[in-house]
Amino acid sequence: MVYYIQLRNEHFLCGYWGKIPCRNRHMFLCSLFGVYLGGCRSLPYIFGKGEIMNYEKSCGAIVYRKYHGNTEILLARNIKSGHWSFPKGHMEEGETEEETARREIKEETGLDVLLDTGFREIVTYSPKRNTKKTVVYFVAIPTSHELVPQKDEISELKWQEIGQASALLTYENDKNTVNKAKSFIALMK
Repeated sequence: MVYYIQLRNEHFLCGYWGKIPCRNRHMFLCSLFGVYLGGCRSLPYIFGKGEIMNYEKSCGAIVYRKYHGNTEILLARNIKSGHWSFPKGHMEEGETEEETARREIKEETGLDVLLDTGFREIVTYSPKRNTKKTVVYFVAIPTSHELVPQKDEISELKWQEIGQASALLTYENDKNTVNKAKSFIALMK
């Protein structure tokens, strides 16, 4: 069954604007009320003058290891944009944040990890017009060691000393996240 939302002007009271097909009742209700419920990867939200805002949610982690007395974090270089960041990816329907983070880290890096959910950093940004993305980061330690970059998404994986990681990271949000993770990891000794 397909549900439809009838949009009206910015006050939703007068003037017919159009219809948006929704795949299921859950998406319909989320769209109607502009509510982002966990487990939905991307949902439309009505705002302004009949424009649609898409919400995306991803999860990942700052994967770290102790190496010769230093703390190193794993950075991934995006194959399309060339920017350096942390392993992360979109939530699939029915997944928890932790399940998404573990799956995405495994897919992008080949590593199995042990997540520490005591660190949970939320970053929100707009990667493109009418899209708002929320990323939840945890910290994690690898329980396996062979790095295997995901061929269609990651061009390079690199262990970087945590104090020098900001020099490689492309986005300010990531630099702030690594600084918070550095403080959290330092307390775990």
